Amino acid sequence: MADLLSTAIGFLIALVISTIIIYLVAKVTGEKEGIGTALLAALIGTIIYTIVYWLLGNGLLAAVIAGIVWLLALKGLYKIGWLKALLIAILIWIITAIVGIFLPTLSGPL
Repeated sequence: MADLLSTAIGFLIALVISTIIIYLVAKVTGEKEGIGTALLAALIGTIIYTIVYWLLGNGLLAAVIAGIVWLLALKGLYKIGWLKALLIAILIWIITAIVGIFLPTLSGPL
């Protein structure tokens, strides 16, 4: 039960951080949608990556396919073109990587 609780808490923390990053990147790139769209993008991204990795396993092919599907989701959610969706995704990836350096990992003790 404690493992399930820690997993749920970790998921919620990661979701909040991802939502904030997506929201800020969207605002910086000129998008008008609010925090709700960013939350939806974070949830959809999590679902996409979970399903693709479950179907294909870890690896480059799974990452590429999941990335393309998530670009489609960003494109639809923000009503933007491919290049802007790619720009937003790259900025999100870079900022998330930087934030990940400074935040403790969730796999260890909190």
